[in-house]
Amino acid sequence: MERDLIAEFLACRRIAVAGASRDREKYGNRVLVDLLAHGYDAIPVHPREAVIEGRPCVASVAELPADVEALSIVTPPKVTEQVVEAAAGRGISRLWMQPGAESEVAVRRARELGLTLIAGGPCLLVALRTRRR
Repeated sequence: MERDLIAEFLACRRIAVAGASRDREKYGNRVLVDLLAHGYDAIPVHPREAVIEGRPCVASVAELPADVEALSIVTPPKVTEQVVEAAAGRGISRLWMQPGAESEVAVRRARELGLTLIAGGPCLLVALRTRRR
């Protein structure tokens, strides 16, 4: 089941990264960079940055373009709870809470909203490196 959810997520071509970072040591940067390296149209979401890794940022999930298909979440758990609500409001139905971003409240709320959710499992970096092409 989780394998199917991961395959569906990775089949999306336009993926946003909530919690993207300019700091190359941070996980939010590594997720963005790996998505770009694998040919995804990845959009960084950061409230105070204009550009990360050469990609224009949006300040919030609510400002994402309508054609974003999926959202990788790399934020502190309390922020993740807000991101889930914003994603649902924006019509983004596929979420992947990266390890450390999850909270019971966020997971429960995503499920209540009927969103497709990957949480408590592998990180996107591992999935990208091990997926079959």
